[in-house]
Formats: sequence, structure tokens, C-alpha cells
Amino acid sequence: MSPSGAQLYGPGRLDTLAAWALGLLWVLPLLYAVWTAFHPGEYSTRFVWDAPLTLDNFARAWAAAPFARYFLNTVLLVTMILCAQLVLSTLAAYAFARFEFPGRSVLFALVLVQLMVMPDILLVGNYASMARLDLVDTLLAVGLPYFASAFAIFLLRQTFLGVPRELEEAARVEGASPLQILLRVFVPLARPVYLAFALVSVSHHWNNFLWPVIITNTPESRPLTVGLQVFSSTDQGIDWSIITAATLMTSAPLLIGFLLFQRQFVQSFMRAGIK
Repeated sequence: MSPSGAQLYGPGRLDTLAAWALGLLWVLPLLYAVWTAFHPGEYSTRFVWDAPLTLDNFARAWAAAPFARYFLNTVLLVTMILCAQLVLSTLAAYAFARFEFPGRSVLFALVLVQLMVMPDILLVGNYASMARLDLVDTLLAVGLPYFASAFAIFLLRQTFLGVPRELEEAARVEGASPLQILLRVFVPLARPVYLAFALVSVSHHWNNFLWPVIITNTPESRPLTVGLQVFSSTDQGIDWSIITAATLMTSAPLLIGFLLFQRQFVQSFMRAGIK
């Protein structure tokens, strides 16, 4: 093969072409959703350059379901879960990283085992627990099984282990208590890790569907993903224009957040070591 041919078909060029191909495959459903949502229903299955634009699909989707309530429920849900995860995971990771107590290795091994357990396996047990606590059809029931995150505990423990002992000892000499050392030394140094985990947690629970659809029964406790099933009813036919408009409204906050803070997203993931 000639040098020019080797340069044209080299591993680097093939990797670039493969990346563009995968990116195109990923973005095609989003492009279809945008096209269909902003055009009348008769153009949902055919592409015409001069097709008229419309916002009527969004208005009809908003009127077909209590989206304002769904948005509020989702924001409250992801905020509640994230706050609980950060508090519990920080305390647990600090204990595993800096305190000696009987059974520490065994308990941390159990935390790692939890990473290998699929949440779907626990659906029946979680529902039974929520029923005994009389929490069925509440936001607390949707978020409670996710309050303790094994991934966050593992991630923060590894970060806390990398904090120099000298900083901790200097704070202790100044009279700081263990809680003050955690809040003033460990937490500020782990800020990129907190941001990285927050992005993962919010995006996951914003899009979570299976557990919320099982544990909720009324719009007062349903998040956005469960509310979208209103448009999948086949009794009156499926209108893809309204479905895609509702989908865009549901995913718009995450897409806008990524576009605005994509550089911070990448930097936080790189610093946190999340691949």
C-alpha cells in the first residue's frame, strides 16, 4: 500500500470514521423527534423540505397530561435522591477511608457486591417494603430505594484515600473535630467527584421508568417518564407528532444542561476517573 493509501486508511482515520458513524446513529432518533415535533402529523413519516412548522404539537401534548405536575415531581425526586445520596455516601466513604473498626473490609466488600446486583431484581421486595411502610404512590417511595448508592460510596472512598494525611493531621492540630475535617478538608478536595456523580445520578433518575411506574398510581406522584405513557394509548391511535413533542419536553432540561455545561461535564468526569 502506498504511503498516501496508508495515511488515508490508517487506524486513526478509521477510528474517526467509526466515531462519526456511531455519533450519527446516536443522533438520528433525536433528529427525527425534532422534525416530527415541529411539523404537522402528516409529515411524521415523510421528509419534505418546505413542510410547515408548528408549535401545536407541544400545546396539545402539554394539555393532554399534567406536565407541570410531572416536572415538579421529577425535580423534587431527583433533588431528594441526590441530596440523600451525597450525605449518606459522604459519611460512609469517610468512615471506610479514615476509620478503623471491626468488619470494615467485610462491610466494604458487601458494598461492592451491591454494585453487581441489578435494581430490577429487588422490585418485588422493595414494593413489599413500601407497602408495609404505607408509602405506596408517594415520591418518597420512588426515591427511598436509591438513597444509599454503592457507586457513590466506592467513588468517594477512593477519592478520600488519596487525600494526604498531613492535611488531616494539620486540621486535627488546629482542634478540628472529625466532622469539621470532613467538611473543610475532604469535601472541598472531592468537589469534581461530587459534580461527576451528581450528573450521573440526576440523568439516571430523571429517565428512570420501571420502578416509578410500579410504585405510583396517580399524577400527584408520577414523574415525567411515567407521564409519557399517557400518549402510548392505542384506543384513539398513536400520534407520533404529539409523542415526540412530549418526549422533547421531557428530555429538554437534560439536553440544555449538557449543551451549556458540556466542558464542565467532561472535566469533572476526567478528574473523577469515570471512564
